[in-house]
Amino acid sequence: MLGNYSSATEFFLLGFPGSKELHHILFATFFFFYAVTIMGNMVIIITVCINKHLQSPMYFFLGHLSVLEILIISTAVPFMLQGLLLPRTQIISLTACCAQLYLYLSLGTSELALIGVMAVDRYVAVCNPLRYNIIMNSQTCLWMVIVSWVFGFLFQIWPVYATFQLTFCKSNLLDHFYCDRGQLLKLSCDDTLFMELILFLMAVFIIIGSMIPTIVSYTYIISTILKIPSASGRRKAFSTCASHFTYVVIGYGSCLFLYVKPKQTQAAEYNRVASLLVLVVTPFLNPFIFTLRNDKFIQAFQNGIERCCRLLKD
Repeated sequence: MLGNYSSATEFFLLGFPGSKELHHILFATFFFFYAVTIMGNMVIIITVCINKHLQSPMYFFLGHLSVLEILIISTAVPFMLQGLLLPRTQIISLTACCAQLYLYLSLGTSELALIGVMAVDRYVAVCNPLRYNIIMNSQTCLWMVIVSWVFGFLFQIWPVYATFQLTFCKSNLLDHFYCDRGQLLKLSCDDTLFMELILFLMAVFIIIGSMIPTIVSYTYIISTILKIPSASGRRKAFSTCASHFTYVVIGYGSCLFLYVKPKQTQAAEYNRVASLLVLVVTPFLNPFIFTLRNDKFIQAFQNGIERCCRLLKD
């Protein structure tokens, strides 16, 4: 317990409970997830950049999504792995905690905005195919990506600033593997009820706000697909947005599970599980969702491997 008028200047992250053996198992599991996520998303980024057949809006957005996934998982997972391998080393300063929380929330917000943008792209591709190249030109795509990135980083300035204006005098033990806002609010001696309400409304605005263009886009997409007379035509049309739709369900589901709740100070176990879904599982699934059934990407990747092999032989 800290003094009445003193505030914590650093936090000790408790991480995961359990024995040393369990920590080693968790380390191996999460290190595997982290390594596959980094490699998988890097493969997407490099393949999209070097292959001329993937120079389209869909793959341009996918490349930026992969960048966001790498950055999001890297904000917390390396520090979490350090704590699993070397117990009692997860001490983080107030400044570093603020930076970690800001980066995590900003990148997550940018990702949600980009998912909405990708839904609009799929709507134009399916519902207005003849005008697709005119509507989704390179300048429009660039501006949509810039707005997504900038919006995320600007939107989270006040919530993070307000959080770290609180006095953390109850304790400096943070029951999480990263600087989770809900657990930070638990340590505050101030009345956080009003702030929790504002944060809840802001989370609703971000998630529901980005869901609206997604829901509207897919409503029109499904309606258009059902009007296609041939079964093969319907399958081909749906295949162009099946990966994004799968990612939308997983991404929004995990975000709703973690953020859209009136009480920010949930039990630590609940927050840990929900955070793992957002921080580890979703970025891990991204490369598989967008590439495994994408014949065009697989062909481009194979061509890239063959080109590299030829260069090495020469």
